[in-house]
Amino acid sequence: MSQAHSNLHRSAWADWWEGTRRTDIWWTLAWFDIVLRYRRSMLGPLWLTLSMGAMIAGMGPLYSSLFGTNLSKFFPHLTLGLIFWGLFSAMVTEGCNAFIGSAHYLKQGYFPISLFVWRSMSRNLIQFLHQVVLYIPVALWAGISLSWSALLVIPAFVLLLINAHAIGLVLGLVCTRFRDVTQIVTSLMQMLMFLTPVFWMPEGLPGRARYILWNPFAQMLDLLRTPLMGGTATLHSWLGILGWTAGGLVIATLLFAKYRRRVVYWL
Repeated sequence: MSQAHSNLHRSAWADWWEGTRRTDIWWTLAWFDIVLRYRRSMLGPLWLTLSMGAMIAGMGPLYSSLFGTNLSKFFPHLTLGLIFWGLFSAMVTEGCNAFIGSAHYLKQGYFPISLFVWRSMSRNLIQFLHQVVLYIPVALWAGISLSWSALLVIPAFVLLLINAHAIGLVLGLVCTRFRDVTQIVTSLMQMLMFLTPVFWMPEGLPGRARYILWNPFAQMLDLLRTPLMGGTATLHSWLGILGWTAGGLVIATLLFAKYRRRVVYWL
């Protein structure tokens, strides 16, 4: 009892670090989430790869014809767009339920709440790894030649994880208190999918519509996709994401420090 009391009254930083450093717990929980989801399935998580591959194979030639774009250029663009958008969408929407879905753990004993945000992120990363392998045959078919600039995808992915964790903390807290926000976020992500260059090429936008590219998901997609297509992301995208990251960290820190102890009472 005294241990639980001391844990609940530790600083916000110590509370966050306690959840973050327990990789053995949140990675194991994430892995078992995947195992349980595909229990009794013959192919297991490979269904993720097959379903995404079927979607890409069906949409690639169709949208290439609709937009009048060369298939060898559009196919890798669409492939990476769908794969990364799937990761973005899952990180955000499942972040809303990071604490609600872990209520039985939080009600039975003390757990740092950041642990369950990492659990949600890890589960989505495992799913992402099953899908990103589809990029390899597409890149070989399209003849994409990578340069050293492809390594820029590493710091871009680190920025993605930082933002995903901040968003997970914010949405996890807000959606636990106000359950309707989950539906709002889900609808918003569906709309943003069409405002982000997943299916269409950014260079096809008319001048007055290019403000759409200030969308943070469009900027993050540019940082991750462009290096893997042999190009270099724009400075606009780097500066934009750094700004969004700084703002997200400030909001997440303030909300986490003030409301982290109330989560168990909101469940």
